[in-house]
Amino acid sequence: MDYFEIDRVIEELAKNYAAPCTTTWFKVTNNKKPSNEEYRAKVIEFVKQFEQIMSEQLPSSQQTTSFLEYVKKRLLAQILLIRRGNNKEVERRFQYYVNYN
Repeated sequence: MDYFEIDRVIEELAKNYAAPCTTTWFKVTNNKKPSNEEYRAKVIEFVKQFEQIMSEQLPSSQQTTSFLEYVKKRLLAQILLIRRGNNKEVERRFQYYVNYN
């Protein structure tokens, strides 16, 4: 089955949801100089929320099970990029936050 739409969501998840939420979280907690690792870890927490949302919203079925496995694999790939510092958008937002806030 083609999951083109979900692939796009997962590819943009860190950029459009997780990193902005992370920056806001650090602002609210008044942490102006988190480490790279702290920032990345918080981004990953927000990315992981997507799997939980999908699993709660979809009806229970065999197709849902295989879809959720697909989502888990794609999210894991994105999480590894973030953890290694290879997601350019997350790194850019981190630098902007710690240097200009």
